[in-house]
Amino acid sequence: MTALSEYERLEAAGVWRASPDAQRVNVFVSIGDATLTISDMREQPLAHWSLAAIERANPGRRPALYHPDGDGGETLELPEDAGDVIDAIEKLRAAVEKARPHPGRLRLVMFLASLAAVIALVTFWLPGALRDHAVKVVPDVKREQIGLSLRAHLERVTGPACNAPDGQQALGRLAARLSTGRLDVVRGGVRQAVSLPGGTILVNRALVEDYEEPDVLAGFIVAERLRARVSDPLADLLMQATIWDSIRLLTTGDMPEPVLGAYAEYLLKEDRPTISDELMLQGFRTWSVRSTPYAFAIDITGETTLPLIEADPFAIEVPPPLLNDGDWLRLQGICGG
Repeated sequence: MTALSEYERLEAAGVWRASPDAQRVNVFVSIGDATLTISDMREQPLAHWSLAAIERANPGRRPALYHPDGDGGETLELPEDAGDVIDAIEKLRAAVEKARPHPGRLRLVMFLASLAAVIALVTFWLPGALRDHAVKVVPDVKREQIGLSLRAHLERVTGPACNAPDGQQALGRLAARLSTGRLDVVRGGVRQAVSLPGGTILVNRALVEDYEEPDVLAGFIVAERLRARVSDPLADLLMQATIWDSIRLLTTGDMPEPVLGAYAEYLLKEDRPTISDELMLQGFRTWSVRSTPYAFAIDITGETTLPLIEADPFAIEVPPPLLNDGDWLRLQGICGG
């Protein structure tokens, strides 16, 4: 036993009893390489105990009382003055206990590892999985309802949509030309344009009133269409919500009003996600819109939007008109001046 190499051949006197009914016998105890040998006073061996299978009946007390593992009837009592032998046996028992498999400890480790895996699953995977599932299964009608509920929160800042009848008709024709959903012009709050669940796009009146042609307005609408393709507005809403809100949406079809209010505030404060020039140019080609007016609206110098200017898909070819001059003038008056 390497754990007891320093104690080999230690000896001490003790008292041994072969069974509960047997007479107590004074003995000599010696520690060898792998066994504890119990001998009578004539040094005749009476018993050999495996050093790896010794148990103590009275831990921490002296005289120390030992017995073979699994046999509490055979005992060995070592007195106070046998301290070196007792220390050697205890050192061995500690080494054996450390090396012995611990099923309970293993079960605890396995349980904690499983618990950590479950927590990680719930924390990192489940919210995204529920969100993605909700985005896939929530019907268009429910998306529109969520969009309308969100509008109610946004209107506290933006005010109601501008609704001059002639302007509304012109806005509807622009929506049809761009094959998009509902378009609404608001007086403020929205920096430029923003997409809502259900397909509605809100645009700031400045995009209508501050430019001489509808291409700038169309460019911001194209950008929002592309953002909605890259990241579904409902997914963006759920990103700002909790896992329980996703579960509630899946089970009841409703979103809590506080969540909608917080998301409305987020929409009005945060910058819109950036769209790459390549994707923007693809969108301009798809919806037949010139990219140059939009590029100069973003940066009047054109320095940061040069790719949109140089690669304008309609720099030479003229796309189908967005609106005729009369409709554009009517749309510019949608907010009543």
